[in-house]
Amino acid sequence: MVGDVQREVLVRCQAVLPGWRDLWVEDFEFDPPKGFSSFTMGVRAKRPADPPAVLYRHLDGKENAILDAATERDVFLLLGEHDIAARCLHVDDTCRIEAFHDGRTLTRHDVVDPDVQRGIADELYRLHRLEPADLPDESFFELLHRHWAELGRPVLTERRGELPDDEQAMCDELLALYDESTIAKVRRHLPDRPAVFCHNDTYHGNVMQLTDGSIKLLDFEFSCRGHEAFDFANLFAETVMRHGLTEPPHFRIAEPEFTDADLGRFVGYYLDNDRFPDEAVRRAETARLVAETRRAIPLSDYMYAMAAIPLALQPIQKIRFVPYARARFRRFLAAPT
Repeated sequence: MVGDVQREVLVRCQAVLPGWRDLWVEDFEFDPPKGFSSFTMGVRAKRPADPPAVLYRHLDGKENAILDAATERDVFLLLGEHDIAARCLHVDDTCRIEAFHDGRTLTRHDVVDPDVQRGIADELYRLHRLEPADLPDESFFELLHRHWAELGRPVLTERRGELPDDEQAMCDELLALYDESTIAKVRRHLPDRPAVFCHNDTYHGNVMQLTDGSIKLLDFEFSCRGHEAFDFANLFAETVMRHGLTEPPHFRIAEPEFTDADLGRFVGYYLDNDRFPDEAVRRAETARLVAETRRAIPLSDYMYAMAAIPLALQPIQKIRFVPYARARFRRFLAAPT
């Protein structure tokens, strides 16, 4: 299976990279596929080649896109022009091939490192000031509900018989994801301020520290109008997740290790990019953003619960997505508003 994926990825790369056409699978190192709904894979040549490495992003068959394909492509190209995303080497309906960043993705422990926080805050500030053309007027959580409910509801209703018996017993509970009462709770966790262009999936695995120490954001497939506070919140919220465990359901949710002081420091680094008429105005904006970030943290549970349901029948990772969705949804419902 893995070998087949590697060969397919190499064939697609060779079609657009002339410097790779005389090389074989054995001439490359392939990272394990990474991703929640689609996948990315780093590919590095073991011998001199042009380019020496790329990041391959699989797009074929992707159904859970937040934006239509043309708008998503234009957004990514704009991000590349501003050196926020990697330079795009090729894009079509099946894949995107990007210049390779030399470094490592962050771990949950990196999220509270002050130098790392400053780098992420600076990149998010630049991203939030962009105004891509032709974005939908709806914000991220409105688009998420509209698109992912259409994909997830059939899994929990007419296709639930394809799930294991214990997971079928969870389906009725999970149908409440799409209830108006749940959507109303989502709205209560969102800031009361205009939406701006946001990343919307800022967990630590979507941030890279390059070998020179600089920070780069990754994986912009959910980027659209949203709220700065959720971009801050999701960075911290996902540090509680433990994935890849040996025993089913292959995950657990730990207790939060971050504090309001961590949130405040991050917001402070973000606001260092701005100008204020006096220190009192800055303190007020800091307090407001920290409070909005704290209130937005449960939205990560809602988002990933919604994302998990359409993947339950054809999982791309070693995880039981229905129990995962239930655990995250229960946690969202239990969060005070």
